[in-house]
Amino acid sequence: MRTAEVKRRFLDHFSAAGHTVVPSAPLPADDPTLLFVNAGMVPFKPYLLGQVSPPYPRAASVQKCVRTLDIEEVGKTTRHGTFFQMNGNFSFGDYFKEEAIRLAWELSTEGYGLDPERIWATVYHEDDEAYTIWRDVIGLPEERIVRRGKKDNFWSMGVPGPCGPCSELYYDRGPAYGPEGGPEVDEDRYLEFWNLVFMQYERGEGTDKEDYPILGELPARNIDTGMGLERVAALLQGVDNIYEIDEIKPILDAAATLTGARYGANKADDVRLRVVADHVRTALMMISDGVTPANEGRGYVLRRILRRAIRAVRLLGHDGPVLPELLPVARDRMAPSYPEVAADFERISAYAYGEEQAFDATLRQGNAVLDRELSRAGTALPGATAFQLHDTYGFPIDLTVEIAAERGLEVDVDGFRRLMDEQRQRAKQDARAKKRGHADTGLYRDVLDRSGPTEWLAYQSLESDSAVVAILRDGLPAESAGEGEIVGIVLDRTPFYAESGGQDSDAGTLTGPSFTGEVIDVQRPVKGLIVHQVRVTGGSVGVGSAVHAAVDPEWRVGARQAHSGTHVVHAALREVLGPAALQSGSYNRPGYLRLDFSWRGGLSAAARSEVEEAANLAIRRDLPVEVRYMSLPEARSQGALALFGETYDDEVRVVEIGGAWSRELCGGTHVDHSAQIGSIALTGESSVGAGQRRVEAVTGLEAFRYLARERDLVSRLAEQLNTPRAELPDRIGALVERMKQAERQAQELRERLLKAESVAVADAARDLGPALLATARTDLDPRVLAELVRDRLAGRAAVVAVSSPGGFVVALNQEAQKAGLSAGVLVRTALDGKGGGSPALAQGKAPADVDTALATIAELVSRAG
Repeated sequence: MRTAEVKRRFLDHFSAAGHTVVPSAPLPADDPTLLFVNAGMVPFKPYLLGQVSPPYPRAASVQKCVRTLDIEEVGKTTRHGTFFQMNGNFSFGDYFKEEAIRLAWELSTEGYGLDPERIWATVYHEDDEAYTIWRDVIGLPEERIVRRGKKDNFWSMGVPGPCGPCSELYYDRGPAYGPEGGPEVDEDRYLEFWNLVFMQYERGEGTDKEDYPILGELPARNIDTGMGLERVAALLQGVDNIYEIDEIKPILDAAATLTGARYGANKADDVRLRVVADHVRTALMMISDGVTPANEGRGYVLRRILRRAIRAVRLLGHDGPVLPELLPVARDRMAPSYPEVAADFERISAYAYGEEQAFDATLRQGNAVLDRELSRAGTALPGATAFQLHDTYGFPIDLTVEIAAERGLEVDVDGFRRLMDEQRQRAKQDARAKKRGHADTGLYRDVLDRSGPTEWLAYQSLESDSAVVAILRDGLPAESAGEGEIVGIVLDRTPFYAESGGQDSDAGTLTGPSFTGEVIDVQRPVKGLIVHQVRVTGGSVGVGSAVHAAVDPEWRVGARQAHSGTHVVHAALREVLGPAALQSGSYNRPGYLRLDFSWRGGLSAAARSEVEEAANLAIRRDLPVEVRYMSLPEARSQGALALFGETYDDEVRVVEIGGAWSRELCGGTHVDHSAQIGSIALTGESSVGAGQRRVEAVTGLEAFRYLARERDLVSRLAEQLNTPRAELPDRIGALVERMKQAERQAQELRERLLKAESVAVADAARDLGPALLATARTDLDPRVLAELVRDRLAGRAAVVAVSSPGGFVVALNQEAQKAGLSAGVLVRTALDGKGGGSPALAQGKAPADVDTALATIAELVSRAG
């Protein structure tokens, strides 16, 4: 049974049982505590925690998940992967244990055809109710119902809140997989495939799973189940592990063919092939959901996953392109369940292939640095050097170890790991500090529960008469605020636009009978609640005060121009470049916009000009701007574009400019006709990551001011160069070429002078016994001169000390180091503890007394040995 069919039967089964089928949420989690959705229940947390009333009593989903906590262990076991799919059914105060167990049993035995004689169940050792249901209602023999303790069969979120016992289903794969005796004896033979959580209690504070108290029953009992789709597919396809199912094994086989490795031949190669298969599929799904390679956050996780896959293929012996060979295989296997990966493959592959090209450049750069460091190393490469290669150049430690071994050298891996651990600890501390910096959403939810949602008037009006329902100071509620304070103010109704969808928040004022305040920011910390950051400029304001809220009309005009301008630029990019130029992010404020989009190379000047012209032609045509509300499926069927990674409600707002010319899901404020944008001037185009570009532009009055400044600049250049405007490019190009030629000549002269001076300095070297000492004062590059002299004195222990206005440098060859000398020690001693470096080369600031510094080095050299 194909994995896509396993998924379909699960959803059909629960749909027939009255469950609302909920589409998978995107992988980027809509949760400040998570980077990615890591469990099927994550999208339903607000319902399960009682924070939001569920729109349905029972639901079912197949949720895409990513877990990266133990990414280094991927491939070493055959049961765990980075990307996986979790089948789940949920009840919010509706049915409970008996129906949950019955539905699971029916699907397992009838829907999937699993042998009922090979299914075992575990229950919490105090859960007599679940035990009785399995025995008396389902008819499972007592010998296949196992009572287990809190560690195995009791669920909580790890913090005070909902908790409850669970019941897990295991399938006996037979004696070939291990000994008899049930899950407590061998969980390889008895494979867990479904966990039914009975959420019925509230837990208190506790330090671990064994000692927290149970405070009592929850007011509403919930069901949360999780079935690993890949595990069930492995059982139904008769394969040994998840890496051999139909969605993963073809990727592994393609990697084996590409590298010449044979799966099953040796353990190390098997692990690498599994890493490749897992990571290529994971990357496909992450990019499909809007994640793009970056140096932090979700983008860093994606970058790491892609690079681990490429690295694994390199270690298997293949040096050619990797992702162009493997990513299409992953696409073809995942498309039956997720058609969007095929429809959007041009964008997905652009990011992935661009990242591989960037990583290849990293490897080349890292190899060059590694070659230099290995040539300087003694018998072992220091851990600090390996860490620098990893941290600065992204060079993998296992490649460092492998290349060093080929040279007969070891790597201080323990030192490397120590530095990595220190970095991780710093990152954890930073993350904790950042987390402490976030306001407690519980405070906002209390305000929302007490006062109700904010009536939002941003689409209808720029002013409203409102009442203050809450004041927040430093994350705590307050009764009033006085002049000079900056506080959060919640109103019962507001015309202010809260920052969202890439649009900056409105500016304006709040005024009352004895109060004036400047609105400096507006946010929506929880759904339904709008909080105004207000600087109190006069008087005081208290909870219950009547205020007049007024948006700055000029600000809103500029904001509308910029946001509509963002849509126009997006449509113009797609018109000029094609549909692959799809927006991945944006930001706009009055007069300014930036838009990130998928594209593999920089735009030529001609392409930029064409995009700018297409945008301004749309403005000139005065296209109507219309807003319509519809269901999400209807919007998608009409071709409305959505921002990847965003989560949308069932009803969405669609903004159209010129009908189908620009049709996007958007919650921002817009002009009524495109001509109201005024004009658009592109001010920049740059890279913001592999396969991702950014355009920046100004709109309206800011566009006019920008073009006026450009005109004035051209006029000044033409006047200074005494050249007609039309001839400026050629004239400036000629001047630049002359400057480059002059720089090349100057560099050649410097090199000749350095070479000549190095000969003279080397010839004047003094023999101090343990080593030759060559000294010099120069106006040229002191480091280059010191290295040239050192090379000329090869064969004898030699120390070179060079002083210049730019610094003080000491260089030693290997013979001098073997004599017990160190460049770092010499520099620190000569410069009174300042400066430093390696035993071969060290430097510091130029000393005030050069003679004394050189004399100190001479004395140290003469006493060596």
